Amino acid sequence: MNTRNRPGQRISPLHTATRQPYGLGTPAGVLQARARQSVFSSHEFSLNSDVPPNPACSTDSGRPCHHPLTNESENRRLLAHEVKIKNSFDAIVQVLKRIASLQHEPDFEQRAQAIAREQLGFELPADILADAWVADLDMRALYGESVMRMLRLLAEQARHTNPQQDTDEAMAFFLDSGYHAVDISPCSDGRLKGLVRYILRLPDGAVRSRKAYAGAMFDVDANVKRWVETELMRFREGRPVTADAGTRYLKVAVYHWSSSNPTHEGCAAHGSNVTAAAEAGLKRLNEFRQAIENSFCCGASVDNLLIGVDTDTDAIKVHIPDADGAMSLYRFVDNIELYRATVNDDASSARLKLHRAILEASAITGWGAGNGEPHEGMRRLIASLLINNLSQIEYVCSNWGGRYADIGHAERFINVGEGFEEFQMRNLAYLAHLHTVEEGAPDMDVGIKIFTKLNVKHGLPIPIAIHYRYDSRVPGCRERSAERCQRIRAAIEGRYPDLAAKGLLACSMTVQDKRPGSPIELVEAITA
Repeated sequence: MNTRNRPGQRISPLHTATRQPYGLGTPAGVLQARARQSVFSSHEFSLNSDVPPNPACSTDSGRPCHHPLTNESENRRLLAHEVKIKNSFDAIVQVLKRIASLQHEPDFEQRAQAIAREQLGFELPADILADAWVADLDMRALYGESVMRMLRLLAEQARHTNPQQDTDEAMAFFLDSGYHAVDISPCSDGRLKGLVRYILRLPDGAVRSRKAYAGAMFDVDANVKRWVETELMRFREGRPVTADAGTRYLKVAVYHWSSSNPTHEGCAAHGSNVTAAAEAGLKRLNEFRQAIENSFCCGASVDNLLIGVDTDTDAIKVHIPDADGAMSLYRFVDNIELYRATVNDDASSARLKLHRAILEASAITGWGAGNGEPHEGMRRLIASLLINNLSQIEYVCSNWGGRYADIGHAERFINVGEGFEEFQMRNLAYLAHLHTVEEGAPDMDVGIKIFTKLNVKHGLPIPIAIHYRYDSRVPGCRERSAERCQRIRAAIEGRYPDLAAKGLLACSMTVQDKRPGSPIELVEAITA
């Protein structure tokens, strides 16, 4: 075989004369590293030049970050899931623009439906298309309905594809750490929508409850009731363990901030004041624990945990409890610092440094001083959450250069009531958990304020997905949940009459059985 003319065999002597040979001693900056391609194109996401550089990865030029404890296969799977979901929602505007340009064509309805089926995966409301010849196409109604149909389509697809195989393993880990239930209350900000599946890397089914509130200001009374239900299930059914097992109930509150723009892109419910957000979360946790102990005595064991999230990088800050379970805003482990300190280590050294960081935080003096270390189960849990989050930090480093381009709000819809378990990713939905609009007025007002800038400013309606779950074992629960959806919709339209009158509120009502894998049902079909 003739190899003399193979590509690369003949090299210009000009290059060989000036280039030194590469070897083990060659400085990393001299090596011709192959540039990594961004997941998203530069015209789609562009980082602000005023934003600080990558806060986690500061390796030599051309060398990608790779932490020894990162789960790369999970990162690839989550990225594919996120790209598919967000691209599907973002395609709606472009498709509707194309359809709008055809509205005066003779075969408009047929062509519009063909385009929608091909590019969106569903048909558009026939009555809206049929009325286009009378007046201009009602693009607001069409946009709102398209968002809701896309939501239901993707939820149905996710219902058959979301993996649940890690749930039993996670539940076993929680039990080994001494916790029979984990209840998480994050802020309802859409940038925390991916808290469980992405930021903390926990399986959906492993968390007993996950309800979001504006500013993480969860309802203490409602949470006490949920604790009672959990303990009654242990006593009556022995699930997940019997009442004498000696395990505890873990309550977690999650606040957030923006490291790039802390005074404007932090928690809206607390005026972008990270100290106020953290203090409020800690106060609610203490009130919850005190309520349990006052009502059921000291034997009712409850552990609290306060976690902060930098929504620019998804790095967490875990506030370390002391031996009495008390926490301080000044006693914590900052995971982005831990990432930087361990990114060049081997796996064993990185784990050792991580566990040392927890012990060092417990030994801090001054304002953050506490009464010793947390119990072993809490230390194991914190270590696991920190390790899981290292993968998410690298996820952001690999795909967005260390910081998300959309450091502010970019949600696609408001989710009122119960969350859609099928969707857990950043900036997809703003969640307003409420039973009545009066009780949840602060949550709704914050959401409307956010979408006034995102949608109303551009003439688009605010998509509001009203969604509640019911227990099929309880007679009439399905019908009562449907009636609740109707009451909530009427109350929302009554609270924001100007938006409703202008067609700027696009409400959809659905219910779903609490059993895992249950389909989403339209309220209109139930009440018809």
